[in-house]
Amino acid sequence: MGRLDGKICLVTACTRGIGRAIADLFIDEGATVWYAVRNLVTGQAAVDAANARCGEERAKLVYFEAHEPETHRSMINKCLEVEGRLDVLVNNFGESNPRKDLDIMRCTWNEFEKTVCCDLSTVFNACQEALNKAMIPQQSGSIINIGSVAAVCPDKTQVGYGVAKQGINHLTKQMARQVAHAGVRVNVLNPGIIATEAVAQHLTPETQARYTTNCMIKRLGDPIDIAYMALYLASDESKYVTSHVMNVSGGWL
Repeated sequence: MGRLDGKICLVTACTRGIGRAIADLFIDEGATVWYAVRNLVTGQAAVDAANARCGEERAKLVYFEAHEPETHRSMINKCLEVEGRLDVLVNNFGESNPRKDLDIMRCTWNEFEKTVCCDLSTVFNACQEALNKAMIPQQSGSIINIGSVAAVCPDKTQVGYGVAKQGINHLTKQMARQVAHAGVRVNVLNPGIIATEAVAQHLTPETQARYTTNCMIKRLGDPIDIAYMALYLASDESKYVTSHVMNVSGGWL
């Protein structure tokens, strides 16, 4: 038996990296998982691979584009239309353009606003839809927001990203307090630097080396490290855990 047998889950931005690791692990643990993605070609490949591995049609595809707020809602509606319920929502999306999201002296207002609004709206909209249409009526559910250690450790740059992620931390706590009466739990995972394609593209080897030097566990994280924590929060094993901000950074903080 899997730890998520029978649960209906939706994971955003899951064609690679942390999101893919979470979605795939949830499949392996018995859940039905909606892969909410922008690129439907790579998304379909991820879904096909998951279904081939589990031997069932438990991985499903739905369109999600962070810059199109209507899709934050339509992905929830599509899942509910087919499944009739939603047990776990993982808001994994987050972005920042490190070439434009600079320090307070150089970051433009437009770039700051775009980063904060996009990163926060994907969480707010999806949570509101999931809560009102599924989890509150069900009187059950687990929401897992993926943040970043950037929320709790000021950086020399990426002012918009840090503010957005800190906003997700506080929004998580607000929601947890407001929906606990309905049996819904809301938590956030703050990864450290994880060995993903995005990190390889945007962070120099020197930056990565500085991180591991100051990390108790002397390596970058792996996507599966975050996925296992998400699995715990999605499962009934964490039924007494809510409003928790969990830093998963190898002791970097």
